[in-house]
Amino acid sequence: MPATGNVLLDTSVVIPYLKGDAAIKQQIQTVSVIYLPVTVVGELYCGAYISQQQDRTLQEIKNFLNGVVMLGQSETTAECYGKIRAELAKAGTPIPENDIWIAASAMEQGIPLATRDAHFRRINRLNILNW
Repeated sequence: MPATGNVLLDTSVVIPYLKGDAAIKQQIQTVSVIYLPVTVVGELYCGAYISQQQDRTLQEIKNFLNGVVMLGQSETTAECYGKIRAELAKAGTPIPENDIWIAASAMEQGIPLATRDAHFRRINRLNILNW
């Protein structure tokens, strides 16, 4: 699904983008503002430090970050996180902790989350773009 406004990217979209995925590059070109939660940035840096091509990967991340708005976490993010995690726990459908924080950032900002991870669909009221 194409986006024409603002979008928050999940790590599952950023990594293929950095590797040259043409479909994601085309999607990103239609977006007004790209948001990245600090959680995604941390995951990207972790991957870079594990990478065999650490210096090159770190530079790619830094270049990518120049064109995005990075989102920190606030008390509102934490409240969104708590609500999402509680709902998932009650339903018996947990997802990775970092992904709950990513979803909380998207919900707090009221913008869609572009992802390739199907487990985000377990979160009620989360606007998802399946890229």
